[in-house]
Amino acid sequence: MSNLKEILINKKICKSVWFMRQAGRYLPEFREIRNQNQDFIKLCLNSELSSEITLQPIKRFNLDSAIIFSDILMVPHALGQRVEFIKNRGPILEKFESEKFLDNNINTFSQKLNPVYKAIEKTRKKLDRKKSLIGFIGAPWTLLIYMLGIKKDKTEIDFKIIKEKKIEVELILDKLNIYLCSHIENQINAGAEVIQIFDSWAGLLLENDLPKFCYRPNLKIVDFCKKKKIPVICFPKGIKENYKEFNNIVKPNGLNLDHDVDPVWAKGNLKNVIIQGGLSPKILLSDEETISSRAKKYLDTFKGNPYIFNLGHGLLPETDPDKVEYLLKFYRKY
Repeated sequence: MSNLKEILINKKICKSVWFMRQAGRYLPEFREIRNQNQDFIKLCLNSELSSEITLQPIKRFNLDSAIIFSDILMVPHALGQRVEFIKNRGPILEKFESEKFLDNNINTFSQKLNPVYKAIEKTRKKLDRKKSLIGFIGAPWTLLIYMLGIKKDKTEIDFKIIKEKKIEVELILDKLNIYLCSHIENQINAGAEVIQIFDSWAGLLLENDLPKFCYRPNLKIVDFCKKKKIPVICFPKGIKENYKEFNNIVKPNGLNLDHDVDPVWAKGNLKNVIIQGGLSPKILLSDEETISSRAKKYLDTFKGNPYIFNLGHGLLPETDPDKVEYLLKFYRKY
């Protein structure tokens, strides 16, 4: 086991493992809390429960890092846009209003998210000092998609709206950068040691649009983190071999692979960065032989290199916790 911050800064070849969405839907202890707290936003703003949920997978699996239980959409919520999580439909945001969005300030924004920072403080006090606590944000492009409601389905967005609202889109991205950097700094001041940037919908961009909507917005935030000496992991999900250009331009401390990126290709093409993850979360829905075989591929590929064992996306709700336990036993034995 090794501190995640130390690995990212010093590029140490050490064992470290955590999973995206490790605190949440697949755990029976989480479901018990969730059944009693139907409003997801209120749950995220309950410092006591958020901290308890964050620590559930640490208690169960003794993972090396905890990631605070929250959501990337807490940012639009704090900027005054109503967010609802509807079962079997996902998050629904009210219609975006420019005037309402612009009528925000850093102090009010931070105050609305103060329960998140309190949860981080509480978690850091309870968490073993050897374990890292991870904060996170959604990248500007991914948040923009939700805020403007331009996603048609999981594979397509309405680019016509982006073109029609070009000036408004640029304004939103610039303003989001300010609020996201503030959110990062507040999380670090509260006790988080590492930040992960989730650009979950980067893969919906056309290649020509990646520099404007993915590379540059991520670069601004990574540069901010570097100035503040905050280790940062980027996750530009779905951009395939454009990971190479992303890495060359953005230069994060760590880069999380999604399951469509071949690990052998990644090892040969992604330089001067700590690689994290890659294993498909769907593998955990299969048999133990398949789980160990696929995990071995990543561990063999990155053997002798700084590598953080993780997934290529978050744990699925239908995941059996016993399969997670099996994967961890295999990893630790390896």
